[in-house]
Amino acid sequence: MQPIKKIIDKTKNAEEESTDSIKKKVLADPKVNQFIKQHQEQLNDSIIDKSLPSLFEFYLSQHKKDPVTQGYYPDLIMNKNAISLKFVPEDSKLIHDREISIKKHLHLINLPEKLHDVRLSRIDMTSERVEVMTAIQQFLYQYSRDIHQKGLYLAGNFGVGKTYILAGLANQVAAMNKYVVFLHVPTFIASLSSHFNDNSLQTEVQKIANADFLVLDDIGAENLSQWSRDEVLAVILQARMDNVLPTFFSSNFAMNDLEDHFKETKNAIEPVKAARLMERIRALAKEVIISGPNRRT
Repeated sequence: MQPIKKIIDKTKNAEEESTDSIKKKVLADPKVNQFIKQHQEQLNDSIIDKSLPSLFEFYLSQHKKDPVTQGYYPDLIMNKNAISLKFVPEDSKLIHDREISIKKHLHLINLPEKLHDVRLSRIDMTSERVEVMTAIQQFLYQYSRDIHQKGLYLAGNFGVGKTYILAGLANQVAAMNKYVVFLHVPTFIASLSSHFNDNSLQTEVQKIANADFLVLDDIGAENLSQWSRDEVLAVILQARMDNVLPTFFSSNFAMNDLEDHFKETKNAIEPVKAARLMERIRALAKEVIISGPNRRT
């Protein structure tokens, strides 16, 4: 803490006011006065004099805003032999910092930026969503204690809110300072060839496979080749299963129907490979069916 003379010298009327007059003014401040009354048993004149720089800085912060401390409010703390000053983040700053942290930790791939703004607390709780929202709350409770948790596979028709619900969950996990990847599977699969020129595919796949939390959105709507199924999607799912990393899915297909989708690629029908892929998905996630009206119309 700076000596009081240096602090006084920074004020506009420093030359006109003595240390004694500054002290009287500071001690007459209602908040300072209240603090001293609350801690009068721990205080004496010596401690108050020693603490005057902190008290004066607290006084100034009440009457003159400093851009350096914008977003913080001053708070006096009673220590053993002195009063100290600390600056505490205001609620607005905490909310702002939390929003910045969420956006930093949630990586959207081929999905609209507006999904960053979805919050679980704002999602409509309809009768059709009770099961999935209950399952999500149970997941979050367990995840806060152990990150190695089984995810959910949300199946349902177009527009029932699968992606929206998972966006709320993804933002909630991102707020825990976890690295979250949320990707649109059909667009991601279609864009794989763009990584060939710069040899970045392996790096991208590893980022997805090793993310703290992964959402694979709209799986089953992609056009798979044998290579994209076996060397990309299967590799990601295998890594997440091996490391017990939370993985969530949304699909218009129920799990059994998704297996039929995986059987057929452009060049072959391979039920064994499809079954192996589905084995990984079933190990990673529990299926929950969501019904309800199409909210996009």
